[in-house]
Amino acid sequence: MLVIHERIAQQPTCDAELELSFEARSKSRLRCFTRAGEEVGLFLERGQPALQHDEYLKAKDGRIVRVLAKPEALLHVTCANAFELMRAAYHLGNRHVALQLGDGWLRLPDDYVLKAMLEQLGAHVELIEAPYQPEQGAYGGGHHHSHAGDAEFSYAPRLHQFGVRQ
Repeated sequence: MLVIHERIAQQPTCDAELELSFEARSKSRLRCFTRAGEEVGLFLERGQPALQHDEYLKAKDGRIVRVLAKPEALLHVTCANAFELMRAAYHLGNRHVALQLGDGWLRLPDDYVLKAMLEQLGAHVELIEAPYQPEQGAYGGGHHHSHAGDAEFSYAPRLHQFGVRQ
């Protein structure tokens, strides 16, 4: 089994490729297979952003592995004007839907309920197969709820400290 613990900078070549859906790229612990069929165990640091298309990993044995975004069923959303597209994005964001943003379009995983809502709003919705790479979010990815001491994202916890006077 190819064991991977480390993300590394882009490399000129690779020894293997992993083609993963966005959901799989979002996991820090995963059993998967290279494109050539070799079993892989991913053991990445928890709380980090999802793996990106064309990101590189280093296996314990020194091999370099390139990550590829696997095409998946997506809704490709366009609208008659910028206001309607912004309105569609607002309603999707209000439902905490991760969105891939492009010039004049939005993409999200195929969902018949969201498709109906978007069509009701007047959006044009087309089902496509494409790699999915949604925005990481305002804080750069990773799930954070104030872990004081984390160097990259540290703020003093103030909420939910029951019994503590401020």
